[in-house]
This record gives sequence, structure tokens and C-alpha cells, in this order.
Amino acid sequence: MEFWEASFIEKQAMWGYQPTDSAIKAKDIFIDKNVKEVLLPGIGYGRNAKVFIEEGIDVTGIEISKTAIDLARKNGLDIPIFHGPVSDMPFDNKQYDGLFSHALIHLLNKEEREQFFRDCLNQLKPNGYMIFTTVSKEAPMYGKGKQLGKDYFETKDGVKLYFYDAESIDQDFKDYGLVDFFDVEEPNKDSNNKPSMKFTMIICRKDEKAALGK
Repeated sequence: MEFWEASFIEKQAMWGYQPTDSAIKAKDIFIDKNVKEVLLPGIGYGRNAKVFIEEGIDVTGIEISKTAIDLARKNGLDIPIFHGPVSDMPFDNKQYDGLFSHALIHLLNKEEREQFFRDCLNQLKPNGYMIFTTVSKEAPMYGKGKQLGKDYFETKDGVKLYFYDAESIDQDFKDYGLVDFFDVEEPNKDSNNKPSMKFTMIICRKDEKAALGK
């Protein structure tokens, strides 16, 4: 918590206020699937929330940084946002028909990811969709820093990152209704000088198999 709180205090809206391309793609998927209520774990200061809200989708957020929540409020985001880590899910007893979590799962270790996926699945209605984005082994920082485990590295800033590939995606998500995954080239919209980042978008649907495998 300290790292992200300090980062938001120092850098404020560090990624700008434009939504990610991943959020725009997720919004299109949710519209196609007639999703009406979306949970956003790791909502940050809400730059991705407005693409859903503008389409009439109700959004609820979860955010570990109080400063990020304050920034979201200053940016006019008047939606429920629970303050705390995703490891404390669920914050309510509600089930949603959609869940979108951007650039969060690669910050978790194996046990934390497994718990997070179970908690996300439990907060989905039957036939609901959850969409995650994560850095992949194609990302330029893969293999850099201190190696902590297979495809798991710690940066010089102390951030621990797990990098996915097709095999580990299948392994981690096969019991959670994995539907599809594909690469998303995410431009750095807040700076023309920084290169784009390659993310992987992972789509799961809560069907009978996923419910039984939790």
C-alpha cells in the first residue's frame, strides 16, 4: 500500500486522464454482452471508469490508495469506491455481470493471484464476464531486475512483476472460464516520447465449469 500511496501523492494523475485502449475494448465487449454493472478492482483515480459510465454501465471501484480515490473525486467521479487492497475482497455482497481489472494481476504473487481470481469469480453473476490486462513476456522490461522466480522479477524501484505467456495464462485461468486472450498495444497517451506497452487482455466467463473449478 505504501508504494502506491506514495506514488499517487508524488505523481498524482501519473498516467493522464485518457482511458486505456484496453478499457475501450473491454467496454465494447461488455456492451456486446449486455453487461449493466461492472466492478473495477484497482480503479486508481478512475481514468478507465468513464468509458463504461458514458455507456450507461454502473461502475463500482476498489482502490488501495486514498490519494487516488481523492483524485477520482476531484475528477468528478461520483461512484462507489471501496478503499482497501484487493486481498480484502469482497467489500460488498453484490454480484456483478462484469469485472475489469487493468494492469493489476502482474503485481501479485502466485498465491495472491489465485485468491484474487477466486474472489473475482465469486463476485460475478452466472454468465458474467471478467476481463484482466497484464504485462506479457513480450514487454521490454521482461527479464530485467532481480529474478524472484520463473517469469517473476523485481524492478530497481522495488516493484515485483509477473510476466504471462500463453502457457501460464492457460494454467492460471483454465478453471476460471477462460474464453480468449490476445495482445493489446497500449500507447502512452500522456507522453508522445514514451514507447507503447504490450499488454495481454484475458477474457473469462463464469459458466458451470468455472463455478465448479473455483
